[in-house]
Amino acid sequence: MGSASEGSAPVPKLQLDELLDELQARLDAARGTRDRVHNLLEAVLAVGRDLELSQALQHIVEAAVTLVDAEYGALGVIGEDQRLSQFIPVGVTDDQVKLIGDLPSGHGILGELIRRPEPLRLSRISDHPASYGFPANHPPMRSFLGVPIRIRGKVFGNLYLTERRGGGDFDAEDESVLATLAVAAGVAIDNARLYARARQRQRWLQASAEITSSLLSGSAEQEVLDLLLARATEIAGADLAVVAMPLPGAGELEVRIAVGLGEDEHRGLVLPVDGSFMGTALRTGGLVVSPDVQHDPRITAGPPRWRGLGPALAVPVGTAERGIRGVLLLARAAGAPLFEEDESVPLLGFAGQAAVAMELAERRRDSEQIAMLQERDRIARDLHDLAIQRLFATGMTLQGATRFIEHPEATDRVLRAIDDLDETAKTIRATIFGLRLREKGPAAAGLRSRVVEVLERAARPLGFAPALRMSGLLDVTVPPEVADAVIAVLEEALSNAARHARASTVDVTVTAGEELTVTVSDDGVGLPEGGRRSGLANLADRATALGGTFAARARQEGGTELVWRVPLPGV
Repeated sequence: MGSASEGSAPVPKLQLDELLDELQARLDAARGTRDRVHNLLEAVLAVGRDLELSQALQHIVEAAVTLVDAEYGALGVIGEDQRLSQFIPVGVTDDQVKLIGDLPSGHGILGELIRRPEPLRLSRISDHPASYGFPANHPPMRSFLGVPIRIRGKVFGNLYLTERRGGGDFDAEDESVLATLAVAAGVAIDNARLYARARQRQRWLQASAEITSSLLSGSAEQEVLDLLLARATEIAGADLAVVAMPLPGAGELEVRIAVGLGEDEHRGLVLPVDGSFMGTALRTGGLVVSPDVQHDPRITAGPPRWRGLGPALAVPVGTAERGIRGVLLLARAAGAPLFEEDESVPLLGFAGQAAVAMELAERRRDSEQIAMLQERDRIARDLHDLAIQRLFATGMTLQGATRFIEHPEATDRVLRAIDDLDETAKTIRATIFGLRLREKGPAAAGLRSRVVEVLERAARPLGFAPALRMSGLLDVTVPPEVADAVIAVLEEALSNAARHARASTVDVTVTAGEELTVTVSDDGVGLPEGGRRSGLANLADRATALGGTFAARARQEGGTELVWRVPLPGV
């Protein structure tokens, strides 16, 4: 029997080296797969820790580029219009982005993934039928790998990778790794959106509480509207915010406040309900959204005023059942993200709560008004039962005492005192009449209250509250037809000041004596050459019809002064 070495053939050295190389390659591949899986798990954990959506999106792209060893990467968010509403690139410097210009919106290969949300792997981008080249200053890109990101079965966006380092093509394993990361990214993005939605809902609730507290604490309506606008603009990230109020029975909206981009083109506008964006919200009583307000077909009335603006929404402040008190419009600059449903629905509830708070405040003011009227009744009763009776008795006593006065000069003085007592009694009676005034209609509160209401309304288009001085028995000595004319004159004069004067102060004086005088002065630009005759002619006609005069003149210190005078009958 021979030895074992004699019974078996020796293994050639070359074959052994090949076997060892193959084993090493498999070990390296296994180690590489292990490292890749480890890196993938780390990437999944990293993106899952982000609760801020913008940070989560950035980290997802960075993780994808690292895992697949790509030169460039990007994440495109698909908007409601099936175009890219956001594009987050990695591997391109800020200077390169500026040179390239506008970021992609979803054409070419990027649009292919939007139209067909399935993984796409290409050796050469230019070979695909949907490719039509790159813009100027764009870095060269050859290979491509893209996968969709889904959230709850709906495509949120796509991950795009180009130019694998080393010059090779993306393979099936790269696609598998990226698809796995896309699943984890969908969960991370969903969590970040839920977190953002909860935070935003909390901010809306805080803003609603702040507005309700402000209204019920007695703040003026203008202050509350300013607060409403500030909070809505801040939370929604708007570049323009507008509040418009419906005019009674006119089918029109008056823009009371406008803040932000192009505010001067909106402030003070009177727009029809039909043919305006805010009018659509008023007419339908619901949320109205536009992806591009510059070219919205629903806007057919009013001057051009949307330059530089894009996404917009309008919500009614109130409900059809309880009454719509106004419309709130928010708009973002052109190219900004659209208003998503998560943002717009809470805004509708916020506006509704603001309307309820405004109604509660109005009821509170009504209660205060009733209490004030009751107090007026008590004062009038006391004046009649105590003061007038005592004055009358004192006058009778003095009149009887004149028979015992021998000095003529003393008699004259006592008689003058009696006359003064009579005049005082007449004044008190006139005051009692004013306190007890209970007419229905426009004059229900008296001329003084009506004048105050006109100035409160004028504060909105002016942007500030005019100064007011009143003297004389306005509620007693001014007949209804003159009182109505005074209100019309003030409305016309203050409207002119708001539209044309560009003033920072307006002073109003209303005096009743032998004649009624209304003076309105401002520190604005003054009357132009030749004046604005139509509005001034109306004021002059009203004065002439009542036997009075009207004058408009430039103030020495700048601005305009209007003086309207009419005689008072029986004075």
